[in-house]
Amino acid sequence: MKLTMGLLLGSVAMFASAGIHAADLPVKAKAVEYVKICSLYGAGFYYIPGTDTCIKLGGYLRVSLALGTNGVYGAPDSGVAGARNRIRNYYTSQSRGDLNIDTRTATEYGMLRTYFEAVNTWSTGGYTGAGTSAINGSTAYTTSIASQISAGSLGVYYAFFQFAGFTIGKAQSQFASPWTNYPGNNFDGLPGGGGWEPVNQFTYTAELGQGISAAFSAQDQVANLTSNIWNVSGATAAGLATGAYGANDIGGSRAPDVVAMVRVAQAWGLFQASVAAHENHAAYYGADETTGHPSDKWGWAGQLALSIKNIPTGAGDTINMSIAYTNGASRYNFQEYISSTVAMYGGTGVPGAYQSVGLAGLSDSVFVTGSGQQLTTTYGFQGAYTHNWSPQWNSAIYGGWGAVRYNNTAKSYICGAVVTTLALSSGLAGCNPDYNYSAVGLITRWTPVNNLTFSADVTYVMLDQKYTSGSTVTLPLQSSVAKPGAAYELKDQNALTLLLRAQRNW
Repeated sequence: MKLTMGLLLGSVAMFASAGIHAADLPVKAKAVEYVKICSLYGAGFYYIPGTDTCIKLGGYLRVSLALGTNGVYGAPDSGVAGARNRIRNYYTSQSRGDLNIDTRTATEYGMLRTYFEAVNTWSTGGYTGAGTSAINGSTAYTTSIASQISAGSLGVYYAFFQFAGFTIGKAQSQFASPWTNYPGNNFDGLPGGGGWEPVNQFTYTAELGQGISAAFSAQDQVANLTSNIWNVSGATAAGLATGAYGANDIGGSRAPDVVAMVRVAQAWGLFQASVAAHENHAAYYGADETTGHPSDKWGWAGQLALSIKNIPTGAGDTINMSIAYTNGASRYNFQEYISSTVAMYGGTGVPGAYQSVGLAGLSDSVFVTGSGQQLTTTYGFQGAYTHNWSPQWNSAIYGGWGAVRYNNTAKSYICGAVVTTLALSSGLAGCNPDYNYSAVGLITRWTPVNNLTFSADVTYVMLDQKYTSGSTVTLPLQSSVAKPGAAYELKDQNALTLLLRAQRNW
């Protein structure tokens, strides 16, 4: 009996104890939605927890291989690439990671947006002369910093905010078309319009309805919107041998570039007209401020751009094109990824000449000591037709052409230096620093899965120089590109490159 009572009492105590502990356990709370989808601004946006601000993260990973050039994307038209000898690269590779952050908040003044994009890039780089060895008199060669082990380069592409119609910070120039210098290509070096490189700016954009907008902008002209301001009195044989027609004599910034743009964007495509004013502010004639200086001169640029969508050749097929004209603002046509000095070498059939060379120089203005600035004129066009073979395959044929023209006064300055310093065989009568620069290409892209694209882009680049055919110049020893001091025929040049790329967007 005692045993039975003990068991009963123990059972009651056990259940009572269990009930007490169960009462002490917390009740399971309702799940908290820490990440909430934001549908106000399209796919990929989420609310930042505890705020009414939406955020979207994006970016890409890209690996590129360029054949026939020392620079990924560009033409072998200068430096060791233009030398076409044993110190140039047959191939150049690059790996790049990109991260962008887009935040948006609805306010009583409209949307408040911030956008930031940065990249980390590693390139194989190339070799360039670093001086003369004390042991045997040969040239020592070194690679670029970006090509060193565990090294690379960081870049900030965009850093701006938009509010109440204003854009403030580093953003795309309002002068450029939406496709900038890529109407259908990956290749960087097309003339014929404003370039891609973002620029610091203060811009107001007015939305006028029915896809029509107008923008007015003050934007930084340093450094991608100025080419060269040459004091030809400072020209040297070493500089002239690279296409530099004088000492670069750019003064500090005095005024931003002023840009106005009108755009019509509708279902059929897009039309845009842009103009820019660019101040050319030189430094001094000589080594110090007592030597005097030329007066400032304003240049200008204009561009028309057109995009036609869904043309009859296929769904999604597109034509993009633009034309540009500049006077004293050359970078609005020969955009910042095109070399401003060109020295391309090749073979020759002229007796006594070691090789041939194509020399060309781009400037905003030129002058000599005691004179005023002579503005440089350029004009050009670019375009591309993109055809979609299937949802996974497309191809584009593209091209660009640009002309650089110096007025008679500027030519007399430049030719005086070329004839005297480089001993131009045809004399003043055979001297003409004008030139044309063009590129044509074909690209094919394969997208096997969404946001993963493989592409092959082949480009043919042509330099059409205007010196009298058969003329020669005598160039000095150029250790950096291993070219001997000798007579060289002045001759048109060309180059072929291939850019292979794999890119995963996210």
